[in-house]
Amino acid sequence: MTSEAKNYFENGKWEELGVLSGRQILTTRGPRLLGRIMLLLLLLFIIILFLPWRQTIPGRGYVTALRPEDRPQNVQNQIGGRIEHWAVREGQKVKKGDTLLIISETSQSYFDPELPERLQEQLTAKEGSENAASQKMQATSAQIRAMTRGLEIKLTSARNKVLQAENNVQIDSADLVAIRKFYEISKARLVRYESGYQSGLFSLTDIESRRLKLQEDNAKVISQQNKLNNAVQSLRNAKIELDNIQAEYQQSLAKAQSDLSSALSGKVGVQGEIAKLRNEISNTNIRRSLYVVRAPQSGFVVKTLKAGIGENIKEGESIVTLQPESPLVAAEIYVDAMDVPLILDNSEVRLQFEGWPSVQFSGWPSVAVGTFSGKVSVIDLVSSKGGKYRLLVRPTSPAPAKDQPWPEQLRQGSGVYGRVILRSVPLWYEMWRQLNGFPPSLDAEPEVQPGTR
Repeated sequence: MTSEAKNYFENGKWEELGVLSGRQILTTRGPRLLGRIMLLLLLLFIIILFLPWRQTIPGRGYVTALRPEDRPQNVQNQIGGRIEHWAVREGQKVKKGDTLLIISETSQSYFDPELPERLQEQLTAKEGSENAASQKMQATSAQIRAMTRGLEIKLTSARNKVLQAENNVQIDSADLVAIRKFYEISKARLVRYESGYQSGLFSLTDIESRRLKLQEDNAKVISQQNKLNNAVQSLRNAKIELDNIQAEYQQSLAKAQSDLSSALSGKVGVQGEIAKLRNEISNTNIRRSLYVVRAPQSGFVVKTLKAGIGENIKEGESIVTLQPESPLVAAEIYVDAMDVPLILDNSEVRLQFEGWPSVQFSGWPSVAVGTFSGKVSVIDLVSSKGGKYRLLVRPTSPAPAKDQPWPEQLRQGSGVYGRVILRSVPLWYEMWRQLNGFPPSLDAEPEVQPGTR
């Protein structure tokens, strides 16, 4: 306090003291300083508006595995049965082929402990039937061959008889013609002798001799005609016998072929039953090997879906949840449909995992702390629930020098937040885009390589 103000205060001159105080307040430099500070802040804000800003596409999701075989799976039993023994507990590490569960049979068709031996006996009997059918086929085939050879001999003999009968008919026909000629000559001579007898040239004895000769020639004609008829009948009989031999052979051959077809049918039927028995034996042996449920791959038993001893389980029922060992970890994040066309395979992504403290600046990924680098591996061609599209992000390989590799302690199903990194734009443009709800921009239309998604 100044001396003048002290004097006013001691003398109680309050009005003068108020005037003096107001004059001192009005002469302060506070407003000018405030104006300068505001102007400086405005200039700084304008400069910040022109700073580069990296556009990003945000997305949330979960940690998963890039390969389907690395994701948690439910181990199922292939046959129904009754639980007899659990060989694992939850959280236990198992190797491929290790025993998880032992079950016993519940189907009455497989209760017999000696079922494979019984089926093998049936198979042996059916194989004997097959051999018998094969032998019958061989015997029938031999019979057909013998019949064929016998037919050839009989046919040759019958054809020879037919040929011989035809020759006899031809000979007898020629003899009949000759005898008839002699008969005609004898008949003409008798007419001449009778004319000569009327003229007195021949005696009655000569006429009677000629008449006797004519009767003899007539008898020869009749005899030769009968002989020819017999030859013709023999020819017909020979042809009938030839036809009979062929008919009998066809009948015998048809019967033999029928027997052969029956034997073949029986053999084929037995072969079908043999194949069925072999299949049943194989199925029985495989079924017995399925009484032990084994781990399909190395991993950890996450949860047992069945409990207790003596509980029945159905065919194809899930019994254990198995997490494969050393999965190829990936991030499964979901983005809006409006942003999907701007994302390409191998686009850079910055990720934050739940449980790992991090500070991420959307527009300045270079100053982010506790984030991890990744690359887009898969972009779904169809949307998921909620109209969002799924991205699978794999770790960047090799990891950038400034970044650390993804944590080994990552568990599938934990949350993840990611940002897909796009082009750099001024900060004022990003603020204008956000206020108007526009999608991020690109310098040119993305080129999608065919077959990369």
